[in-house]
Amino acid sequence: MTEQKVAVVTGASSGIGAATARRLAEEGFEVVLTARRTDRIEALAKEIGGRAHTLDVTDRAAVDAFAAGIGRVDVLVNNAGGAIGAETVESGDPADWLAMYQVNVLGVLHVTQALLPALRASGDGTVLLMSSTAALAAYEGGGGYVAAKHAAHTIAATLRLELCGEPIRVIEIAPGMVKSEGFAVTRFRGDEEKAAAVYAGVAEPLTSEDIADTVAWAVTRPPHVNIDLLVVRPRAQAANHKVHRA
Repeated sequence: MTEQKVAVVTGASSGIGAATARRLAEEGFEVVLTARRTDRIEALAKEIGGRAHTLDVTDRAAVDAFAAGIGRVDVLVNNAGGAIGAETVESGDPADWLAMYQVNVLGVLHVTQALLPALRASGDGTVLLMSSTAALAAYEGGGGYVAAKHAAHTIAATLRLELCGEPIRVIEIAPGMVKSEGFAVTRFRGDEEKAAAVYAGVAEPLTSEDIADTVAWAVTRPPHVNIDLLVVRPRAQAANHKVHRA
């Protein structure tokens, strides 16, 4: 009997991370859910038959301890991340920029470095980075987030070059406008009205489930097929700055 494959999903307590955990469980993976909100990941792990580990990806010692006890890993979904604020570069708070860099960039680095030995040992490992269309183009009011996601994009591109010839794929998924749980509310510091305005008039922004479906498709391709970069936008969004609103 073939041993069940294991997928680790960071930031799995809500939104795209939670949807991805569910979707990968449907694909037959044993899913290891990590996030800071213990109650949420434990409830979801129970629902899908997975394992929950409370983890802050910015804490390297905690990440290393997690990796030491994880065992088999076939797929890593680096999903933990987020945006804080929409100030201009001139008025942005360096503390917000640092917080975004720590989770979107160093968090990816910590978890990827820690789990690469297990991914390599699997003989067919996959590292997936959840970036953003912000990783590919700048927009006003997004300087800190754009910079962090550009850095994550560069990690994916560099790692793919460095691992060429090894049995590890490196995939980057870059979503555009996704109406996911909490993302815009967090960005606007709890201001529900500002968060709602992001999606105002857009008939069908992407959902967390749309992105989870894309992740599942990408990681279940035949081993010789690598989806280097997949940009996913709703039909109503032609570019970061071009959105049709009714």
